[in-house]
Amino acid sequence: MTSTTEQAPAASPRSGGARDARRRPVELIRSHPAITTGAALVLFSALLARWANTRPGFDPYGWIVWGHETLAGALNTNAAPSWKPLPYLFTVPYALAGHYDMWLWLITAVAISLSGAIFAGRIAFRLTNAPPERRWAGYVAAVVAGAASLGIVQYFHFILSAQSDPVTVALCLGAIDCHLSGRRRWAFALLALAGLARPEAWAFMALYAIWAWRAEPSMRWLMAAWVVVLVALWFGVPALTAKTFFIAGQNAFNSPRALHSDKILGTVKRFLELYEKPMLIAAALAFALALWRRSRAVLLLCGCIALWVVIEIAFVLHGWPGVKRYLFPPAALASVVAAIGIGWLLAYPPRVPQLGDTQWLGVGLAIALTASFIPGAISTARAEHKDIAAQRKRTNVINELSVLVGRLGGPSRILACGEPLTRLQYQSMVAWTLRTNVATIGYKYGPAIDSHRPIVLITPGPVDGWLIQSLHQTLPQCKSLQGQYKLKV
Repeated sequence: MTSTTEQAPAASPRSGGARDARRRPVELIRSHPAITTGAALVLFSALLARWANTRPGFDPYGWIVWGHETLAGALNTNAAPSWKPLPYLFTVPYALAGHYDMWLWLITAVAISLSGAIFAGRIAFRLTNAPPERRWAGYVAAVVAGAASLGIVQYFHFILSAQSDPVTVALCLGAIDCHLSGRRRWAFALLALAGLARPEAWAFMALYAIWAWRAEPSMRWLMAAWVVVLVALWFGVPALTAKTFFIAGQNAFNSPRALHSDKILGTVKRFLELYEKPMLIAAALAFALALWRRSRAVLLLCGCIALWVVIEIAFVLHGWPGVKRYLFPPAALASVVAAIGIGWLLAYPPRVPQLGDTQWLGVGLAIALTASFIPGAISTARAEHKDIAAQRKRTNVINELSVLVGRLGGPSRILACGEPLTRLQYQSMVAWTLRTNVATIGYKYGPAIDSHRPIVLITPGPVDGWLIQSLHQTLPQCKSLQGQYKLKV
């Protein structure tokens, strides 16, 4: 007997399970976009760092040294680089990984730095505030902002050498994005982390704290606690590990890159040189549009740009160097403002009654401005490509020293034979290779040789390799280091 009611065939358990398995990653991405984006960014940064095959710069090697010296209970912050707490928060736990600490910091710095482009795009998209029928204008502004924020002169050099300045840019832009998204605690936290990298950020952190003290009373405990943390990290650690609690400021004096005349206009010039003229013109036009549209948010961003430059001028007048990379944050913010201006031209084209339909005018101006960036972008890309080639040669030199030190018996044998000396530009890298503090690596050859005390000269060869010379030695195992010269590994 058959039933008159037909039943739908049951789905195969195997096919349903397969569909569920395929659905899970998609649902995970949709429900946790920040986590999945972060994971993808870290993976991309690791691949980029491996492909570029560059190594940290002078300061980052010193920060990595701070990590393993802290674990050894022998931290010394008297020597270069100047003390700053932000990288220290990472390099101390990374020191547990041995020589992999260098890769961990490199990938971390690259990932955080590249996140700045994402934050730049989000800010530009939000503040363009395009109407629904022209939502695409916001996406154009976001792409321009993200690309332009990475187009600062020499920006990728500092990203791929694991410097903290692009990291500071990302933290500042992230703070702005979080504030616009209503995440005020995160905004303050990111701004506070930026304050651990550059003292210029202190003023912005203070202004935000003053506003949040009244607008967000629940944040008061967080802000008060952070003041204690800020003081402890910037001044407490040096007080225990250096000759003065103000060692960061003291080391910044007498820099060879400091301006010695026309310090005000010289600092402004350094800021303007971070971009080609078309970008500056676009930013100026965006400022004019912000005045016309009475956009408080964009005008506030322009005020932040000006305030950072003014603070830098004050530092330069005080005697600190004020190098271009300290001006990366306002330069990146200027690129965001320029992108917003382009978004406005597309979303809200100017109206000229005599011309009738003027939508083409806004599109034409936006295309002209964007196209004007291309020559500068090509020039910057070529310079960065050339720099990567030079940095890869430097990587080979660094790798050769590590191999040579291992063949000669390791760091302990060399350190047992007296004070190591090297060229100044390699001081922190040699300290990392020998697993010792930067302060123990000399660079003044003449006085050290004349002192007749045991020393080991670790000098890059004229073409390739390293020349290691042990002078004034009495121990047989140290005399045998004399004249070791390596051309190739």
